[in-house]
Amino acid sequence: MSYFLKRTENNLWHGKFSSFPEDLIVHAVSTRLGGVSRPPFDSLNLALHVGDERTDVLVNRKKFVQSLGFKISDIVTPNQIHGEKIFRVDKNYRGCGCENYADSIPETDALITDTPNLPLMLCFADCVPIFFVDVENRAIGLAHGGWKGTLKKIAAKTLLKMNDEFGTRPENCLIGIAPSIGACCYEVGGSVVEKCRASFPKNFGELLIKRDGKIFLDLWRANVLQLLEVGADEKNIDVAGECTCCENSWYFSYRATHKKNLDRTGRIAALLALKFA
Repeated sequence: MSYFLKRTENNLWHGKFSSFPEDLIVHAVSTRLGGVSRPPFDSLNLALHVGDERTDVLVNRKKFVQSLGFKISDIVTPNQIHGEKIFRVDKNYRGCGCENYADSIPETDALITDTPNLPLMLCFADCVPIFFVDVENRAIGLAHGGWKGTLKKIAAKTLLKMNDEFGTRPENCLIGIAPSIGACCYEVGGSVVEKCRASFPKNFGELLIKRDGKIFLDLWRANVLQLLEVGADEKNIDVAGECTCCENSWYFSYRATHKKNLDRTGRIAALLALKFA
């Protein structure tokens, strides 16, 4: 495990994987600290669709992307729907969704590209951010794996899409599974349990963990298993191992918010971009 938090000069924190080559890519997972949004979005909410003040979100986005060397107009971000659509973007999509949610790439939960200096950005609050870095072919991908996307195997499908589009070899691809809700906190019931059994008929026993009369789902392992199924090498899969619900003072967490009887929360972001050769 190589995930760590690094404080920036402008008082933000970047979650990073030391296994990723910094000469090839720029990447970070944001935290909830260092922004201007007011409760319940306090304070670095990066999502435009959760009810926060748009002007505050744009201030937060500008601060976050500038800390990584970009302008807000550089980023491309999708309208995430917990689906399995994967979309290849290039320079023509620069700025999509950067300031207006309606301009996001529609109904998409993973972005891939081989275009340098084009930051991909997705938003999360307990769902699993999944980074893909193909060093050999200079290509990247970023996927959103909530329980629906995970059981639809969006991680595996993103890796296979990168193989189709860029020649990415699954066994060589570097993959990072960033902070998200862990099996320690992710209690599930009826329909989710049955769908997990259907999606992972050979492995559901290690994904559905029984504890104190309840069932908890291990999204981290579910994503690892599906990646192994399509040829990824486990030594190249880095799992951060940080639960956003347990660590909700650092990260936004939908589940932790509900435990506090609140119905809204902000979103962290995962950002990934290729550098110029």
